[in-house]
Amino acid sequence: MIDEILKTATDKMSKAVESAKEDFATVRTGRANPQMFQKIMVDYYGTGTPLAQLGSIQNPEARTIVITPYDKGALASIEKAVRDVPNLGATPNNDGTIIRVTLPDLTEERRKEYVKLVKTKAEDHRVSVRNIRRKGNEELDALKKDGHVGDDELARAQKELDALTKTYVDAIDDALKRKEAELLEV
Repeated sequence: MIDEILKTATDKMSKAVESAKEDFATVRTGRANPQMFQKIMVDYYGTGTPLAQLGSIQNPEARTIVITPYDKGALASIEKAVRDVPNLGATPNNDGTIIRVTLPDLTEERRKEYVKLVKTKAEDHRVSVRNIRRKGNEELDALKKDGHVGDDELARAQKELDALTKTYVDAIDDALKRKEAELLEV
């Protein structure tokens, strides 16, 4: 039972770290990154659809993204969705077959705003890891209460859970440091 609780906590914490890394990838840096556009929701025939499902996204130059829709009828919807993205500061150009998005240079002030945003996202993910630890501790306490485990086993499992939590919080912090350095690089 204890191993099962620890395995579940490990899986969930690992997913939280991956989610943090994905969130960080959506924050704009000095270079254009196709991942920033993956989750933009486009109103496609009345249904919110991720941009990645509606077309291919390429990065031919450092600050340019080219979106080639699979359905040419979606061009206007994609262009509107990209234009409406807050914090992007880009103007999409539609030539009838593709959409070319050129990202402007980031100012120092804008870079600092993005660093704050990334730190907020990191804290949210750290909180989710800690919540997983809390839930795991509650499950362990329930096992103890029901008489399925002894005090020594419970203490060992809680220490192991705390060590797991520290490992995954540190992984989020490392990803944050890398993203912060990337953002502040001129």
